[in-house]
Amino acid sequence: MKKSKSGSFRWPKGRRAAVSLCWDDARPSSVEVGVPILNHYGVKGTFYALPRNMTRQLKKWRAAAAHGHEIGNHTIKHPCMGNFISWQTPETMLENYTLGRMEREILEANRVLSATVGVKPTSFAYPCAQTYVGRGTRLKSYIPLVARHFEVGRSGFSETYASPERCDLAQVPSLDFDCKTFEQLRAMVDAAVADGCWLIITGHEVGDGRVRQTTSAKALGKLCAYLNGRPDIWTDTVTAIGRHIAASVRHPPIPARLR
Repeated sequence: MKKSKSGSFRWPKGRRAAVSLCWDDARPSSVEVGVPILNHYGVKGTFYALPRNMTRQLKKWRAAAAHGHEIGNHTIKHPCMGNFISWQTPETMLENYTLGRMEREILEANRVLSATVGVKPTSFAYPCAQTYVGRGTRLKSYIPLVARHFEVGRSGFSETYASPERCDLAQVPSLDFDCKTFEQLRAMVDAAVADGCWLIITGHEVGDGRVRQTTSAKALGKLCAYLNGRPDIWTDTVTAIGRHIAASVRHPPIPARLR
């Protein structure tokens, strides 16, 4: 088995790294275009769902879940910071949230997804990759809420991939999928393999990769084929890989001098 570059962690079955492919919001193209590509190559993806976006394609989402793709929690209302003035409203501004309200809405999303798709989400993706509620001196992190209710919390727009030994499974970094060429995606994969790390790639739409917030369908197909040709890479859902890390890594207590 290959050790990670950062220490003694070992990926299973001689693998050198892990990759998870994700899409946020349950946008129609992700299930209509993305899922068939993944199915063709036998790759399992993770889809962080806004329940309101799933209504018209509900049968397809159920089929995707039955096929082994992961359906994760992306909240019920997609709250983000209020500075997104073109689409954010005072009702869904994180600055106006409390921890209690955030927890209620996260659990409501779980309930709706369980009732409509038949799955209980085990991982969570932070909308806009933002992890706080409130403002100023009243600002609080809701990462502990996610850690309480989910096995993995996925962040976004990160600068690097996840070290299996060091990452906080309640806020695992992910890199951007949208508008990337296959060559760019392959370089991201190869860099993660070189370091023995877990690469999570996050997108939104699937189709014409020149369009904003869109994973190139052509690049996705090439990436899936590339991953299939690399037995040294474990490609799986966020929860599957997160569970292996959780079972394999025991973080030592923080030394007193660093507390």
